[in-house]
Amino acid sequence: MRTGTFARATALSGAALLALTACGGSDEDGGTAAEDASGEKQVNIYGTDGNMGNALGEDFSDEGALVGMSGTTPLTELSGDFTERLLAIDPDLQDYNYAGETYDAVILTALAAQAAGSSDATVFAPYLNGLTFGGEACDSYSACVEIINAGGNVDYDGVSGPLSFAEAGEPAQASFGILQFGEDNALDDEATEFVIAGDEANAATDEGPAYAPAGATGDPLVIGTLLPLTGNLAFLGPPEVAAAQLAVNEVNEAGGVLGQPVQLVEGDSGDASTDTATQTVDRLLQSNVDAIVGAASSGVSLTVIDTITGAGVLQISPANTSDQFTEYNDNGLYFRTAPPDTLQARALADLIAEDGNNTVGILAINDPYGTGLAENTRDNLIAGGLSEDSIEYVTYDPQAANFDSEVQQMVDFNPDAVVVIGFEESSRIIQGLNAQGIGPQR
Repeated sequence: MRTGTFARATALSGAALLALTACGGSDEDGGTAAEDASGEKQVNIYGTDGNMGNALGEDFSDEGALVGMSGTTPLTELSGDFTERLLAIDPDLQDYNYAGETYDAVILTALAAQAAGSSDATVFAPYLNGLTFGGEACDSYSACVEIINAGGNVDYDGVSGPLSFAEAGEPAQASFGILQFGEDNALDDEATEFVIAGDEANAATDEGPAYAPAGATGDPLVIGTLLPLTGNLAFLGPPEVAAAQLAVNEVNEAGGVLGQPVQLVEGDSGDASTDTATQTVDRLLQSNVDAIVGAASSGVSLTVIDTITGAGVLQISPANTSDQFTEYNDNGLYFRTAPPDTLQARALADLIAEDGNNTVGILAINDPYGTGLAENTRDNLIAGGLSEDSIEYVTYDPQAANFDSEVQQMVDFNPDAVVVIGFEESSRIIQGLNAQGIGPQR
């Protein structure tokens, strides 16, 4: 169990934790902690939120092909009650990645519109940050609306955590799951651990405008979704879609927003290799949505953010993690319930350090998500004591016919650990690593 070390990680930066642990990765003969009993080197394989899901294991037929592969994803310890409510929406759910963040995105949007007394995003967007800190804590739409109607000040603590948005409209602190695959190539739920990265003290201080009078009414709030039903993040679609529907259902059961039921218009984001998102956004804007929840992919959001915010519509993503959005010129209309990759990189670097790895290879998809997370992880590792030449950083084109060249670079580098930052194509990369004897397969 990593509980003790990661408890310290809440107080230390990833760099500080790495400095404490990196020196402990070698034995007296100079071998690494990754050597097995036979003396052969077992390379540690790590993933991130783009591939650490049960969908990855479905691409492997050999038992133990992924065993021991571990990684990070924004994740809180979801309650059984919440997962049961999700399963009532979609009984076939296998994963819950970003379900909490999607649910919270809808609830925050609804609360902001009610607090503002308007379904116009340009009016209610300034309320959104302030709903996540500084007031009376509440954890459901109905409880928070009671506070608004009583003239109080809301601090929504969501399914995904306390949120505590910074000025950029993103969590200042977040919970991450440390996940691990078992012998059956599925995630071993019993091995999952949770760590915190970031600092709630970095939340914004401006709580926004005064709330509208209690019981304010107005035009119905219309929320569109831009979530991955197809494409390389389609495995994230089911939990996100279910969570958005669950949130709308529960808002409406509590009386809706501005005296009207919230309307939900669903849409597919596809991935960055298609123009699906552009077509969906055009359709959603023609449907007069006030807010769009999505996209999941940072690369996809970058293709549509100007269109959405330029139309005066709020965009709130449950899964965008690229740090490009932190300072993006979004007219004050872009928010995210997912933490930026600067936070995930810290959790990932701490995980790599704790396992005693002294040399690290990074294979990252060449898009804003992959390069941002990879570079932040590398920076955390270097700040913690690893030299630049002990890290090999390689980007790849997800549309490439194969990844033989990139895999060979890892073979030649012969690291203690390989980090794979990508989406559905990760399975082909890991198959290549296994074929070369440096993958997770035991």
